[in-house]
Amino acid sequence: MTLNNRVDPFGQFHANSAHGTLMGNRGILHDDQQNVLKTHAHQNWVACTLSFKGRKRQIMAPGRYTELFFLDEATALAAGHRPCAECRRERYRAFTETWKAVHGGAEEGRSLPQTIDRALHKARITRQRAKVTHEAIGADLPDGTIVTDGVEPLLLWQGQSYRWSFDGYTALGDAPQGIVTVLTPEPLIPVLRGGYRPAIHESVEKAG
Repeated sequence: MTLNNRVDPFGQFHANSAHGTLMGNRGILHDDQQNVLKTHAHQNWVACTLSFKGRKRQIMAPGRYTELFFLDEATALAAGHRPCAECRRERYRAFTETWKAVHGGAEEGRSLPQTIDRALHKARITRQRAKVTHEAIGADLPDGTIVTDGVEPLLLWQGQSYRWSFDGYTALGDAPQGIVTVLTPEPLIPVLRGGYRPAIHESVEKAG
């Protein structure tokens, strides 16, 4: 059975057979029948490696966190996830060092991860569980940003745009130069611009 745990750049869940390259965690979202009942259980949304220290998991086991899957890191970021500090330690360090360089350190009374998760949560989902977007000039956006043309998600990478799908990317041509709707949460744009380069699905290289 294909489970409803594949995540698109809008942060929405789908039942799709494509596995992706990263796993995500937002807490326990499913019931004992593997039905997904909510968007998240906490603010600590992380993106994890598919394999770590030989650990084996039963997908959507009762009482365990719901395993979510992403095409790549650009997708995970657009959906509002950050690197996991345990299984993706090097990526987490690179991410947090860039975050501190562009946003500053931890807020008073909070750890840096708590500060980041709080900022991201405000910028990724509303109290009504709707995706938060913002507008920007396409030409000013950094590599790894995902925008939308009003219907589909588009990855911006090295001056080009690529149509997103669960199976990979398709080249479209030059990146948009005018005003676009951005799916990647606003606090992450300076992080990408500051030098953090998300892992991109291999289909981009093949499409180019």
